[in-house]
Amino acid sequence: MAGISIAFKKVDYAKGIFLSNWTGFDNFKFLFATSDAFIITRNTLLYNLVFILLDVVLGLISGILLSEIASRFFQKIYQTLILIPQLFSMIIVAYIVFAFLSSDAGFITKAFLGADSQINFYSEPKFWPFLLVFIHLWVGLGYNSVIYLSAIISVDRNLYEAATIDGLSRFKQIFYVTIPCIKPTIMMLIMIGIGRIFYSDFGLFYQVPMNSGALFNVTNTIDTYVYRSLITINNIGMASAAATFQSIMGFITIIIVNLVMRRVDRESALF
Repeated sequence: MAGISIAFKKVDYAKGIFLSNWTGFDNFKFLFATSDAFIITRNTLLYNLVFILLDVVLGLISGILLSEIASRFFQKIYQTLILIPQLFSMIIVAYIVFAFLSSDAGFITKAFLGADSQINFYSEPKFWPFLLVFIHLWVGLGYNSVIYLSAIISVDRNLYEAATIDGLSRFKQIFYVTIPCIKPTIMMLIMIGIGRIFYSDFGLFYQVPMNSGALFNVTNTIDTYVYRSLITINNIGMASAAATFQSIMGFITIIIVNLVMRRVDRESALF
């Protein structure tokens, strides 16, 4: 917590952090004084909203499908296959994507678009909102599905037996038994995602687009903007201000969401 003080100082390396001059909110003003402030905030929030929604829906579906596999052997195989991307460094993911999208020798460019294609994916912003969402889901789906699978496995089997006796089909059991029983897990993951809604996956938004300037309008987020600014002007006070802003806004957001959740369903609230 003491490091937050850096956000309110103009750090002088000769004096050190604690003896550097205080600047008040100047670092925060600099962060939002540029024309990029709206773009980076918009991108960060909208991407994260889409990520939260799709992570929950697709992760839940994937976890349910895995739990329905009768053979433990095949369940482990499928579980491992969808978890493998999670183990890749984002740099490796970036080069896998580059191998598909490169204008010179990319698989998609050569196999589907043809050698005469004029499309350069790394200079066409219109493709990247969909590409970034797809890559995020490909990398993170295994992690989310395993969490939901763990919650589903812990559901009392007697509930399913009772539902079967009552005449519920397997499909209806998912809606009337599985989802209600794992609702606390679903809400916890949603709230964790909301708590980090002002953060972005730096590797996804910086490494995967190869830091292409032509794509900044759809790939620039608060994290990547701060990193580029830090490289350009070497102002760690501004970088710390951005991190402090993200933390405070995340805290406020999760408090508000938790208050709403307590009114709607008290048992699903975090506190």
